[in-house]
Amino acid sequence: MIHVDSPVWPAHGRLWAHLVSDVSLAELHVFAEMLGAPRRGFDRDHYDIPAERVPVALWLGARHSTSRDIARLLRAANLRIPKHLTRPTPPPPSR
Repeated sequence: MIHVDSPVWPAHGRLWAHLVSDVSLAELHVFAEMLGAPRRGFDRDHYDIPAERVPVALWLGARHSTSRDIARLLRAANLRIPKHLTRPTPPPPSR
């Protein structure tokens, strides 16, 4: 199932929401494409979508969830990818 939280995250002069799947990243990408969300909005385990897209996501079948529930759902589905696991490892110091 696809979940979306309330658009409360400010950035670039807008409010943003998180769009996640509790099934698979493949399901998330298909839904995001139907929603018209660009791939650049994907961040590790979720899409950032602007506030005006939330009603469309709900109309397409997403379930409204709290931000806390979204984090819990991602962990339960083993889809949560923490930031520290996606940062590139710095090269070893030169000698």
